[in-house]
Amino acid sequence: MRDPENERGQLINVAYRMLGSLADAEDVVQETYARWYAMSAADQAAIGVPGAWLTKVASRICLDQLRSARVRRERYVGEWIPEPVPEPDGSDPADRITLDESVSMAFLVVLDAMTPAERVAFILHDVFRYSFAEVAEVAGRSPAACRQLASSARRRIAAAGPAVSPAAGQARVVRDFKRAWQAKDIEALLGLLDPGAVLVADGGGLVTAALRPIEGGEQIARFAAGLAERAPALRLLEGTVNGEPGLITQHDGVTTGVIAFEVDGDRIRRIWSVRNPEKLRRWL
Repeated sequence: MRDPENERGQLINVAYRMLGSLADAEDVVQETYARWYAMSAADQAAIGVPGAWLTKVASRICLDQLRSARVRRERYVGEWIPEPVPEPDGSDPADRITLDESVSMAFLVVLDAMTPAERVAFILHDVFRYSFAEVAEVAGRSPAACRQLASSARRRIAAAGPAVSPAAGQARVVRDFKRAWQAKDIEALLGLLDPGAVLVADGGGLVTAALRPIEGGEQIARFAAGLAERAPALRLLEGTVNGEPGLITQHDGVTTGVIAFEVDGDRIRRIWSVRNPEKLRRWL
């Protein structure tokens, strides 16, 4: 029988995509294994495929958390953005998030707008290729209902239309944005921002951040230039955020923010700035 501990990486990846929080995903995995080890050896031996059992339990815990998350979000100060993850640092592979399209910030934001059942059905079936019969065991619905949930989730993704740009092109746009920001060059910033661009910041009430989205390329350009003027010691570093080119802000060597972008062609459509220190523990 495959060692259940070998499933830890899979569980972390499933739970992170479902919750958008690495900290919460780790808690889910810990609770899942606690339930496994609380069983008798005979009960464990009776489970033919431990990996499937563990994934089912973890997914059910995630579903419960998603249902309660909406209540918690009502108390959250300002906008909520999924927790960003950096490139693997050579640590335990079981703790790594596989960086693919399904964890891009744009994709996670669309997932977060789904109902809990839609999100679970879509992630388990479309991302991890579980059958609808298996999804039904998690969601507590019929396979046909889960098929409809996944289809509804796909329509949400299509309607949101997250841009998919080649990494090299996106890296160039992000690098140009960094240079224009450092130079406080509003004209250059305007040339890089879509006129309808939106910037969302997440400080969680713990640090200063815009409480509402900043809409419009001109408003974002002036906001960025003003920030550079007020914080001359702010350092901007290029990095990989959820598998895509992004920026990391530092002050006195301490990471103070992680910025993800959605780039469409040669223009930036969305900017997500995570400043909540509780979401930056992997970046310090």
